[in-house]
Amino acid sequence: MLQAKELGLQVFHAGTTLKDGRVVTSGGRVLSVTAVKEDLMTALGEANRGVAAIYFKGATYRRDIGHRGIRLLKQSLGLIYKERCVEAVTSDVLFYQPKRSIVSRTRSGSHSEVRGFAGFFDLKASGYDDPILVSQTKGLGPKLQIAQACKRHDTIGQDLVALCVNDILAQGAEPLFFLSYFSCGKLDVKVTEAIKEGIADTCKNAGCAFLGREIAEVTSMYSSGEYDLAGFVVGAVERGQMLLGLQRADEEDVFIGLASSGIHGRAFTIIRKILLMSSLHYSSPAPGSCGDKTLGDVLLTPAKLYSPSLLPVLRSGHVKSFVFIAEEGLLEGISRILPEHVSAILDALTWKMPEIFCWLYKEGNLSEKEMAQTFNCGIGAVLVVQKELAQHVLRDVQRHEEAWLIGKVVAPCHAGSHIKVENLLEALQLSSPQHLLNNTVVESQQQPRKNKVKVAVLVSGTGTNLAALINYAKEPGSCAQVVLVISSKSGVEELRNAARAGIPTRVIDHKLYGSRSEFDSTIDRVLEEFAVELICLSGFMRILSSPFLRKWKGKILNASPSLFPPVKAGNAHQHSLPTGFKVTGCAVHFVLEESCPKAVIHQEPVSVKADDTEEMLSERVKEAECRAFPIALQLVASGAVQLGADGKTCWKQERQSLYPQENDVV
Repeated sequence: MLQAKELGLQVFHAGTTLKDGRVVTSGGRVLSVTAVKEDLMTALGEANRGVAAIYFKGATYRRDIGHRGIRLLKQSLGLIYKERCVEAVTSDVLFYQPKRSIVSRTRSGSHSEVRGFAGFFDLKASGYDDPILVSQTKGLGPKLQIAQACKRHDTIGQDLVALCVNDILAQGAEPLFFLSYFSCGKLDVKVTEAIKEGIADTCKNAGCAFLGREIAEVTSMYSSGEYDLAGFVVGAVERGQMLLGLQRADEEDVFIGLASSGIHGRAFTIIRKILLMSSLHYSSPAPGSCGDKTLGDVLLTPAKLYSPSLLPVLRSGHVKSFVFIAEEGLLEGISRILPEHVSAILDALTWKMPEIFCWLYKEGNLSEKEMAQTFNCGIGAVLVVQKELAQHVLRDVQRHEEAWLIGKVVAPCHAGSHIKVENLLEALQLSSPQHLLNNTVVESQQQPRKNKVKVAVLVSGTGTNLAALINYAKEPGSCAQVVLVISSKSGVEELRNAARAGIPTRVIDHKLYGSRSEFDSTIDRVLEEFAVELICLSGFMRILSSPFLRKWKGKILNASPSLFPPVKAGNAHQHSLPTGFKVTGCAVHFVLEESCPKAVIHQEPVSVKADDTEEMLSERVKEAECRAFPIALQLVASGAVQLGADGKTCWKQERQSLYPQENDVV
């Protein structure tokens, strides 16, 4: 930093701290170097000199900052899409037939002396110093047939651009320009214009120029109303920023999954077969809670465009690999970035499963393996990052995209699949449109009375109260509704129980987080997503942080296997037997930063018998917890009990005679 200051530059600290009298990094964006000069080019050069003079272990810095402003100063007249400059574009007499010619001029600024189809792009003005060009071409295959059957053409152009642009992101490339080719049996101006507008709008969103299109009318190949469409994109990346290590994943690395918008690629071949065997049509109402959309509308949802939001993340140096899952299913997509010497484990309960996949699973009578091989199952793209950087990268991605920690890289699996997707069946059954599953009990549960309090249950696989809470919530007089089950471990029985009851679940693995506060923050975001009002802990084995407990004060309930004050270290039954106590029991209480006997909501006594063993007594206390927890939840959900400002349980006067109070003798 001293060298930078000697150059007359200002160095702003962002992620630094003082330790033993020295300035050390504390992660993230560490320093910002600023130069003020008479012109932008000189200032940029001086700032880059200052950055290059600063070194510490693991330091990386961006070389693209400032070039956008320079491009604005240098740009010439022409077509500008997000500061991309195109000097001349022409599309002149693209296809000839006897007695007929088609002329398509798609852009202003065309030069009449240029014949045929030609476009010009000024690469020098794009601001790259030493660029590598990356290209991709794609078609849409069977999806076009669905668009033609639905007479819906406005999303096809969007889809084509997104598929091309997202694929060159695997090399960290930014899209520069796009071209398309359209062939048909008979030209329909409304169709071609709808497709062109979709392409142009998406190019604008991607920050690349739409140089133009070629249109061919081929009556011998296509019948009336049929057409084909292909796209071609060219992008650029600085030589030093190219993501060459597409298979750099190592054990303990973490997968970040980005939400997909729907179905893409070869999956449409299977979909068409499923529809042929079913009684539904593209015009049929869409499954689940898709509003007034038709099935065709949902199937034609275009791919998300990840380029604007992900380019800064990919160029940060924190991402080891990236894959856009479009042409293949989830398994094949992940395998493209997974080296042979490692395996992968994904947990399907960690992300949202769109209802269309659940409908396809049921309607097509498909297996879990077929679903994972054919469909993206709700994951549109995947990043591989080091475990230590996972939360940092996830936060960056979540500023613009819906994303989750969905799995990790593990030691090689010598038996079975290279990639394992856990809990996929539960996720598909859990999110299935209930009226299509003919599950009237679950359907009625998912449409509760408006005055019911929304409850989340946190588990770790050791609790026994979840079933009791679920059963209680189904009772007509219940004031609570279990809307979510969160587990800190995958594959536990509680998740399957919740799925069978039609309750959404999430797995938030504490091992994937660097600190307790990061883990709790993730839980907090999911709770807010489901508008949760009360939390019940059922064998939840993680210690919640103080900020989390303060935020949810008076809203968290837990059951302890002893009467208050609780016996610590989890040995309540072992403690009760040798002491000669004739009674033990359980207590349901509000969870505070420090245990308080005055925060008890409900206690259930259990007699200690002369011939009791520790196992026998433990079993009876568990049974008591299953009775006590629903009672306590009803008291709080109904408003009969609440936590006062002084940390004491407050009762409504009319209910005090019905339940034990803090000074009652048990």
